[in-house]
Amino acid sequence: MWPTAPCQTWRRLDDTSWNGTRVTRVRDPQEALLLHRWDVTPAEARALQLEWRARLERRHRIGRIRRVAGADVAFDSGQAIAGIVLFSYPDWKELECAAARRPLTFPYVPGLLSFREIPAILAALAGLREVPDVIFCDGQGYAHPRRFGLACHLGVLLDLPTIGCAKSRLIGEYREPGPQAGAWTPLLHQGERIGAVLRTRAGARPMYISCGHRVSLERAVELVMESCDGPRVPRPTRRADRYVAECKRAARPVSRTHSETL
Repeated sequence: MWPTAPCQTWRRLDDTSWNGTRVTRVRDPQEALLLHRWDVTPAEARALQLEWRARLERRHRIGRIRRVAGADVAFDSGQAIAGIVLFSYPDWKELECAAARRPLTFPYVPGLLSFREIPAILAALAGLREVPDVIFCDGQGYAHPRRFGLACHLGVLLDLPTIGCAKSRLIGEYREPGPQAGAWTPLLHQGERIGAVLRTRAGARPMYISCGHRVSLERAVELVMESCDGPRVPRPTRRADRYVAECKRAARPVSRTHSETL
């Protein structure tokens, strides 16, 4: 198991506000892990999703954005390897990386990936020296059968803004967006808009963007497009994917700070 040093800044109070709304305290990742059980059956996990969905905020409520993180998870020999890459905003300079390896305690069940991945993600987040203001997650947010994908689950646990950035569709129907970068169409399910089908690069296959927590869909699309620097996948989750692949090849986490290149 890779150790992660506790990050004292997770316990800070954020006194910023957005449109007169005070931004609440961000929970410590280790505290967030204890908010509900993880040793549950798939049926119990679905019930927890429905219970915690009541705490989800889909309206835009972010203070000043200074730090943005990307999160991704890989798997190796019965373990989950989570990687977090932190960027400054709005210049998107890479600041630091943190990783954690944790034993898998939940099976692969479509729609329940957060129970398999979030314990490792929280452990990796605890290793950051700075608190992100927004987290891009490699997975679904509100575009989920129970409207509570990984990005929603992580955001509610931390009370931190999150965005779901998926490379494939889980549910929903849509019209193909225009071929130009930035074109998007609504992702619909049972008459409800659950996400955006976004062309992040001209002519490329679209990404499936959805709200996680405390971010509106329109702002999520804007932030994703701001982060795109050529490739189809947004920079935060793309870099996190590369980072966890590197950590998977290594016997220990590969830590980086001060904008070193992955």
